[in-house]
Formats: sequence, structure tokens, C-alpha cells
Amino acid sequence: MPQTKKQLSKQGKRNRAAGARFELKVRGELESQEWILDKWTNNVNLEENKLVKAKRKYNPFKKMLVVGTGFPDFVGIKLIGKKYDVIGIEVKANGWLDKLEKEKCKWLINNKIFSKILVAKKSKKRGKIDYIDFKEKYMKENTNH
Repeated sequence: MPQTKKQLSKQGKRNRAAGARFELKVRGELESQEWILDKWTNNVNLEENKLVKAKRKYNPFKKMLVVGTGFPDFVGIKLIGKKYDVIGIEVKANGWLDKLEKEKCKWLINNKIFSKILVAKKSKKRGKIDYIDFKEKYMKENTNH
């Protein structure tokens, strides 16, 4: 049975709220592991091949600007030995990145913005979070060519 606009709107609100809760959970877990996290407010412009400030989103119904939605969601900094490790964290409940997001991740790693990018996803075990290392999963050297 097709859903009405009102039902789809409610579903969208629930999905956004669930996503925001999951983001907070990921942030809390990484901060408990002594990572310093902040919202990443930049984005990658692949056409211009450069890092740009994320655009702010305007909500006409609430008459407010929402903080820029950068990619990835967070920047993480941690002192390891005598050096700082700087990573990007993208939070996806299902762990799937679309083609554009994969291209942005590759650009961020190849241009040494981040040493690695973690994709946080919900685990099959309730309440657990899995972290996928983007480089390990998507950037393995292709030995066939």
C-alpha cells in the first residue's frame, strides 16, 4: 500500500532523529577512547578538486540556518606517541557509502587531509558499533591490472 505524504514526512522525521541519536552514540564512544571530536564543516568539491566550506541549510519552516553539513561527519584527533593522528569519521547506520561519498573519501585520503576515514555503522549485535576502515575496504591495490 503506497504511503501518503504525511506518512512519508513522519517516517523522514523518525529516520533523521534516529540518525542524529546514532551520531551522538558514535561520538560518545570515540570520545571515551580519548579521541577529540568535532563536527567537520568542510566538503569536497570534486569538480574544482578542492576542499570547500560546507553550505548551510536553510529551513524555511523553522526560519533558521542549520550548521553546514560537511563530509565526513566528524574530524577526530588523538595523540599517539609523539604525533597526532587525524582521521575522518562518517556515520552511516547501514555502513553503505554512495559513489560520490566514496570519491570524496578517496580524495580526502589521497590529498592527505586525513590519515584514514572510518565509517561507523550499527553492528548486528544490538547496541554495538562497527567501524570500517575506508582505505582497507575500498582502496586495496588492484592486482589484476
